[in-house]
Amino acid sequence: MLIGIPKEIYPGENRVAIIPSGIDALLSAGFDVVVQEGAGDNSHYSDDDYRNCGACIAPNAQSLYDQADIVLKVRQPLDEEVSLLKENSTLVCMLDAWFNLPLIKQLAQRNVRSFALEFIPRTTRAQSMDVLSSMGAISGYRSVLSGAMELPQYFPMLMTAAGTIHPAKVFIVGAGVAGLMAISTARRLGAVVEAYDTRAEVREQVESLGAKFVEFDLPQEEGGAAGGYASEKSEEFYTKQREQMQAKVAQSDLVITTAAIPGKMSPRLITKDMLHYMKKGSVIVDLAAERGGNVEGTIAGHKAYVDGVTIIGYTDHPGRVPVHASQLLTKNITTFLLNMAGEGQLNIDMEDDIVAATLITEAGEIKHEGLKAQAEKE
Repeated sequence: MLIGIPKEIYPGENRVAIIPSGIDALLSAGFDVVVQEGAGDNSHYSDDDYRNCGACIAPNAQSLYDQADIVLKVRQPLDEEVSLLKENSTLVCMLDAWFNLPLIKQLAQRNVRSFALEFIPRTTRAQSMDVLSSMGAISGYRSVLSGAMELPQYFPMLMTAAGTIHPAKVFIVGAGVAGLMAISTARRLGAVVEAYDTRAEVREQVESLGAKFVEFDLPQEEGGAAGGYASEKSEEFYTKQREQMQAKVAQSDLVITTAAIPGKMSPRLITKDMLHYMKKGSVIVDLAAERGGNVEGTIAGHKAYVDGVTIIGYTDHPGRVPVHASQLLTKNITTFLLNMAGEGQLNIDMEDDIVAATLITEAGEIKHEGLKAQAEKE
């Protein structure tokens, strides 16, 4: 079977699904590989780099899709790409499936077998395939750098002949992969860091990185994290959480929010009223901006200024580190693909929990039960 790696055309996307060093693993598994001309340019990998690793180069997208039995991408295909996919071909990428039901229906209608990488379960066996963790770590790192560049003050404590500079106070909401990386990055820059999470069991991880773990007096609710991801809480819970969070936010120079619920809009954690109590010049980086944001006033993809506070709503943090983001994606995607491959062919085993969790469309049907039920409601 022939694997195709197209150039990403999603707006602002600089990553590539497979970098040159990942080609050998695919060739060794019995596949042939074709890469679209310029696919690695934005990640600083040339066509010659791919040729030297054994891949062929297709002159354009049409040529690549005409040949490819399996297409490996970073982001979901746009309409113009869907029309190029061959019938009975296989698509592997981050589909953002819960919010792209029309696309899922299109893929089913075109008889394309598709896998959503964001649905990979957070299990021990799937760790090396977990794209959300890989990209979340980059987002956590970049969130601190973005916040530090906007903050009109130093991060570290400095004792100088002109006086003492006190360290910045950073408050991080959510101690998942992104939050933990944000903690370690802010600490390395010299900030005093506090972090909050609804899961008390992450206290040890937070404190091991040198941050103080913040606890609020909140009602206990049934249902923990599902499949390794955060679960949705009641509006009463969020209201009480905001009330207690206000004082902590008001004391902070930089706030980073990371709360996201799979398949849902982001919970609102910081309101405009809370912004009013923050210091002028303080900064918030909202890593949940793509799904409405944790902060009232966040504008996805942009910076906003509300009541003297800068709110950063960038949605492309991993794309701003395309070299290493693409390197990590290469490991994630090749491991995922080779888990269901043998002698250059795909072996779709629905007894495999990873395959079953990520298969979205096949044989003209939507196979994912949640998405299928959503489609039937419409």
